[in-house]
Amino acid sequence: MTDPRSPSDDEQKDAVGATGHACVQSYLSTLDNSPGVYRMLDAQQRVLYVGKARSLKKRVSNYANPSGHSPRISRMISETSSMMFLTTKTETEALLLEQNLIKQLKPKFNVLLRDDKSFPNILVTTGHKFPQIKKHRGAKREKGDYYGPFASAGAVNRTLNQLQRAFLLRNCSDSDFETRSRPCLQYQIKRCSAPCVGKVSAAQYGKLVRDAQRFLAGRSTDMQEKLAGEMQRASEDMEFERAAALRDRIRALTQVQTTQGINPQGVSEADIIALHLEHGQACVQVFFIRANQNWGNRDFYPKTANAAEPEILQAFMGQFYSDKEPPRQIILSHGIEDPDLMAEALGEKINRKVEILVPQRGEKHELVTSALRNARESLARKMSESATQAKLLKGVAEAFELPDPPKRIEVYDNSHIQGTNAVGGMIVAGEEGFLRNQYRKFNIKGEDLVPGDDFGMMKEVLQRRFKRLQKEDPERKTDMWPDLLLIDGGAGQVSAVREIMREMDVDDIAMVGVAKGVDRDAGKEEFHRTGKRPFALRHNDPVLYFIQRLRDEAHRFAIGTHRAKRAKSQMKNPLDEIEGVGPKRKKALLLHFGSAKAVARANVSDLTAVEGVSEAMARTIYDHFHDKG
Repeated sequence: MTDPRSPSDDEQKDAVGATGHACVQSYLSTLDNSPGVYRMLDAQQRVLYVGKARSLKKRVSNYANPSGHSPRISRMISETSSMMFLTTKTETEALLLEQNLIKQLKPKFNVLLRDDKSFPNILVTTGHKFPQIKKHRGAKREKGDYYGPFASAGAVNRTLNQLQRAFLLRNCSDSDFETRSRPCLQYQIKRCSAPCVGKVSAAQYGKLVRDAQRFLAGRSTDMQEKLAGEMQRASEDMEFERAAALRDRIRALTQVQTTQGINPQGVSEADIIALHLEHGQACVQVFFIRANQNWGNRDFYPKTANAAEPEILQAFMGQFYSDKEPPRQIILSHGIEDPDLMAEALGEKINRKVEILVPQRGEKHELVTSALRNARESLARKMSESATQAKLLKGVAEAFELPDPPKRIEVYDNSHIQGTNAVGGMIVAGEEGFLRNQYRKFNIKGEDLVPGDDFGMMKEVLQRRFKRLQKEDPERKTDMWPDLLLIDGGAGQVSAVREIMREMDVDDIAMVGVAKGVDRDAGKEEFHRTGKRPFALRHNDPVLYFIQRLRDEAHRFAIGTHRAKRAKSQMKNPLDEIEGVGPKRKKALLLHFGSAKAVARANVSDLTAVEGVSEAMARTIYDHFHDKG
């Protein structure tokens, strides 16, 4: 990627005492016309901006010019005290590298995509005789056919629910499938054909799989006509039960289509991306069209750094598709700076042509208009919520005598039952409300903790949290350091936590303990701070309601995490812990003895009677349950 004739990533020219245009000017003699990526850094070596250039020399010479810049660019240049360069073979390569660096470094003057979760897909597996249909999120490593993306987990779940009714495909894991001895509840409620116990042949199940794949690929009209014909013939042959089953399948397919909203006829595979910009804030609305069906939409609120629409949209697209597969068409509300370059970069990523359009009329223009309207309405709601949130944060600062409104509040809570399945939860709130993608759960690992030792659990959670912060960001350059900690408890908890923070040398972070009042009623909370008298807020104070919501959210998150951990431990089968007992042996043992408890009580001779269990394996199983000393 780097060109040995050009400045490498390690070469930083330090123009002593020079900043701004003079600093930029000092680099020109070292640059040529190679394409590449440049970084502008401030006096503390923090990255201010990452950009790509067809010619590094020409682009940097523009910054060296004292005039002709927007206020945003002028301010960026004035803060620049050094630059870094990385040359590439092509401009396309530079574009991809630029977006990767922006996502990694989060520079102050770049457009940043802040909520960039992966989107769920529907997966029909192909690595099994009886394929499974399920929700999938993340890297597409598992063998199978993927359909999506869907805008949300809810959209996938609704679609899967109806697809199970329509095609009766299993959603159980392969290990569950192998150990079934009788049909599960899904079969009883007519959402699975129970291939696990032979209620349907491999050929019949394969036909259901192919029908589901055709539907997900957009060939639903032909299928519904075919099913309608089969239903009519079954009715004529007086096979009324089969006719009723076919009728239910047709209804389920219709329900899927109606929940997917507007289904464009002339757009088979596209993302509709619309941007609305107002008062320096932006909303990007993305609609997902696949197989001529609308599979939902998601809104994003990128940090704009006061950039214009073309730059915002191009930056959004680069970061959005950096870890997602682009569709064949991307339909935009505004033009971008380098449409041909972006199309080439995205096309190279998936080895096929990607078309970028800005339609002016027709069905595609109507789709963009609809997305643009949604973006405008979403931004209006977001701005209204942000104004309310800013007012609440200002109230928090006044109530707790903080120098400034907190930008990041972290709230901690623990959950356990007499010390078992103990977990700690951390929730985060800030200027944009609850930041759910930054919530963290902590499985309590301390083996020397006394069951129910809440102080010990809180100490472990805080140590793990802040030791990691100190390791990853010792100079506190990022926005991941909290301005305020809220602890569930009174003076004792606050004192203990303050001591923990002092041991880690991070006791300069404001901290407040939230304790119930004498009657333990909501609304009578007392607030505790180190070295100050406890106090309460008036009963109808909006700040009090805000603190209660934060505490309740932390409590909900911790309890939910604890319940999930407890459920997982309860579902664990003792046979899974025995080396050499895989799904087949496990199924054979359960079929023979009826339960894991019965297997544990069996002697060696009883165990060898099970098909596939040798005397050596029987001894291993017996010893697992009896050699506890």
